[in-house]
Amino acid sequence: MDRVILIKYGELSTKKGNRNYFINTLYNNIKNKLRNFDVVISKDRARMYIKFKNEELDSIKGVIDKIFGIHMYHIAYIVETNEETIKSKVLEILEAKTFSTFKVETKRSDKSFSKNSQEMNNTLGGFILRNIDNIKVDVHKPEVLIKVEIREKNTFIYLDNYQGSGGYPVGTQPKGMLMLSGGIDSPVAGYLAMKRGVTLEAVYFEAIPHTSLNAREKVVKLTEKLSQYTDKINLHIVNFTPIQEAIYKYCRDDYCITIMRRMMYRIMEMIVKTYNGYVIINGESIGQVASQTLTSMNVINAVTNIPVIRPVACLDKLEIMDLARKIDTYDVSILPYEDCCTVFVPKHPVINPKLDVVLKEEAKFNYQEMIEEAVETLDIKVISYNDDKYSDLL
Repeated sequence: MDRVILIKYGELSTKKGNRNYFINTLYNNIKNKLRNFDVVISKDRARMYIKFKNEELDSIKGVIDKIFGIHMYHIAYIVETNEETIKSKVLEILEAKTFSTFKVETKRSDKSFSKNSQEMNNTLGGFILRNIDNIKVDVHKPEVLIKVEIREKNTFIYLDNYQGSGGYPVGTQPKGMLMLSGGIDSPVAGYLAMKRGVTLEAVYFEAIPHTSLNAREKVVKLTEKLSQYTDKINLHIVNFTPIQEAIYKYCRDDYCITIMRRMMYRIMEMIVKTYNGYVIINGESIGQVASQTLTSMNVINAVTNIPVIRPVACLDKLEIMDLARKIDTYDVSILPYEDCCTVFVPKHPVINPKLDVVLKEEAKFNYQEMIEEAVETLDIKVISYNDDKYSDLL
């Protein structure tokens, strides 16, 4: 049987003048992700079609499920746009199934076809009833829904719906830099940013020996998980040890987290500008910890003019955890290896920091040179899914 994967665009269809750009980006992303499969991909303004080998279908579906920009897809049979041929194929498909109720939905894009959609529904429904015993039509909750799309050259027939990841194709927005810790929230933030088309790079702040190589490996694994939704992700590893030690040596204990986050934002701004990024992305959720109160965010954010995107800002922890499980980062995130944001948490971090106090504390050491050194000595690794070449990271 001649079958194709029939892809529906969903939100991309609303793009009007930019529609071709979004569709072409999706096409290139699919082509790149399926480069190791024996497929032929074609497209038009309404649909995309992937011809495949039957033995590769399950593996291909696993890849397609993680490509943003796909609203829904179907495994569709292709037949000539001819009434008798359509009827014959529908009957052939249904005779291989066991069911008691069904419904036919026809969409006639080819207006030259002799029957309109409702007439074709009635024709196919009557034909099925005459040729298969002990079944009936149920227009509300059918066991089998037969969908028929009649086009000029070919007609597509399918029974199954597969939900895509939605959103926009990665690459339709420019680059964002994700502050990726080893926690639950930041990988989810990165996933949600990519879902809106953002090209993602990640930045990890480590403070060896206060943080371990296991913590770095954890972040590498999280980056690898996220790379399933794109092609590859550059991971920028920042040596944060000198800055963090200086903060805890010279600054008030209750203000250390606030000052640490401000230093991170300063570094992020330099990285964004150096590597042609447009935004900083992080996993901050309003009120979740002391540095994520609105007062703290305001004081911390004051060091940069780069836009900061917080995709999980208004989600509660349980919602974020559910998303982490959905994208398969949760089990990695809960591994017991601390990052530099948690290893030095004071007993009573300030919840409502004052900017004048922060400035006074920061003046106690020369952080500018240390920030510049941290950016100049970045260790950048390219991470892609199922790539086992990580030994040099540890």
